[in-house]
Amino acid sequence: MNEGEFADLKKQVAAFVEESGEAYAEQIERSGELPPQLWGELRERGYLSLTAPAHYGGRGIGFSQYLDLLELFSMSHGALRMMVHVANGIWRAIDQFATEEQRDRFVRPVVAGDLRTAFTLTEPTGTGADLRSSVIRNGDTYLLTGEKQMISFGVDCDYWLLFARLSGTRGREGTVALMVDRHTPGVEVRRMAPTMGVHGVDTAHLVFDRARVPVANRLGEEGRGLEVALGGFLTPSRIAVAISCVGLARRAHELAVGHALRRETFGKPLAARQAIQFMIAENATDIEAARQLALHAARRWEADSPEAPSLSSMAKLNAVDALTRVTDKALQIHGGIGYWESHPMARIYRDARCQRFEEGTNETQKAVISRTIMESRQL
Repeated sequence: MNEGEFADLKKQVAAFVEESGEAYAEQIERSGELPPQLWGELRERGYLSLTAPAHYGGRGIGFSQYLDLLELFSMSHGALRMMVHVANGIWRAIDQFATEEQRDRFVRPVVAGDLRTAFTLTEPTGTGADLRSSVIRNGDTYLLTGEKQMISFGVDCDYWLLFARLSGTRGREGTVALMVDRHTPGVEVRRMAPTMGVHGVDTAHLVFDRARVPVANRLGEEGRGLEVALGGFLTPSRIAVAISCVGLARRAHELAVGHALRRETFGKPLAARQAIQFMIAENATDIEAARQLALHAARRWEADSPEAPSLSSMAKLNAVDALTRVTDKALQIHGGIGYWESHPMARIYRDARCQRFEEGTNETQKAVISRTIMESRQL
């Protein structure tokens, strides 16, 4: 996509966010559910296939360019942003080790928006290399047993991209990545309670009791499951979450600036008060710094740099902390009126807190960064 075409696309996305996006946000906040037509509109506009290559039916937009668009989507409702984010990332994780037959069965339908797939890693008692969900091979079938929780879009999806381990293995050894049909017998799907923010996203707690999954649905070899999860999805996804924090912070900042210019106290607009000016300056600086670190991490990931995993964690950690500071000051600038549920600032403040958990807590990011530093010194 050339610069002119991309500029036009950015304008289209910005207009969608300001108009339809706000209308959808109001619907979601009223009902607590995603409007049925939202997925269809996002698919028809091509927003669910921005990053996939043209030979898969996508738009073929480079990752760094895509982040410019995701920043705009992130200024809208958190649930809408998550739909765009997951759809534009999960095809890549599936594709990484897929056979041509699996690309026809899974990747192309995911890119087309015909299959909804939920990333299914987190467990009640473990995650990452500490997976407890296990499989036993029985001929051409795996028998899957275990639990998953806090799985976004895990109730109403078509497939779970699920990570487990061969029974009896530990650590990364024996991990497998499986495409599990939502209607597989032996699976109990429980809808979790509504969350504090990011309303409308269905979140699943899944219980598997010797559920039968075809070996043909395994992505890559046995023992490479975490490569699918971490390299294929989590590294770019953490960068995407970082830019999502930038977009949400930008929306909070714009609301705060507008309020400061309109609101008068004792004959002066708030914007004339030095205390408010300093908050606005600090917020603008936080937003720009977070944006640039996220884009730097994206460029290093595109270059297949060994620094990319650590930089993605740095970008996510920094952006989440910046978002926390920005939304807190933006709410303070609004005063009491921003605390009312009817005000968009209240929704932004609630949604922002979710980012501290998405794709790993701040503590998880610090562990990744620290481990990388220590390992580099031991070489």
